[in-house]
Amino acid sequence: MDWIYEPWPWYVAGPFIAAIMFLLLFGGKNFGMSSNLRTMCSIGGAGKKADFFAFDWKAQRWNLMVVVGAVIGGFIAANFLSKDPAVDINPETVSTLEGLGFQSAGKAYLPDELFATGAFTDPKALAILLIGGLLIGFGARYAGGCTSGHAISGLSNLQLPSLIAVIGFFIGGLVMIHFLFPLIF
Repeated sequence: MDWIYEPWPWYVAGPFIAAIMFLLLFGGKNFGMSSNLRTMCSIGGAGKKADFFAFDWKAQRWNLMVVVGAVIGGFIAANFLSKDPAVDINPETVSTLEGLGFQSAGKAYLPDELFATGAFTDPKALAILLIGGLLIGFGARYAGGCTSGHAISGLSNLQLPSLIAVIGFFIGGLVMIHFLFPLIF
């Protein structure tokens, strides 16, 4: 049973994703995580202030269960199905990240320099988290969905806007990691 503690290869995980997508398409549903933010705002009463949030959120309950399942599944995987919290990444990447001040590179999924409780007292780390969160939220809304919605659901539906969005996400990621990340850190 040691295989359960290891990352699953693409030829196992991929068909699972394809099966879930088939079931969603068959049921007339679209997969996406960022749409849940709109649903949660609607539940909180934002529909009284902005028409964008005025919709029947109860029709999206199934998608909220996807988020709950992702959180529960992540907790179970991290706490019960992971022997080693280290991330197996390229040694060159580890040395580059260590040179930028990330001493926890390759040792944990989330770098302590950004995600430890000390980040809330460090103005630079706090600014990065807040500005990054706003940009991700705005970008997901502006693109009409997040990376998972466009790349998994949109591409499987052969939607041209999703292809354009995924290409934009990829280019943005390359610009971030090769140009902006070294400037910020």
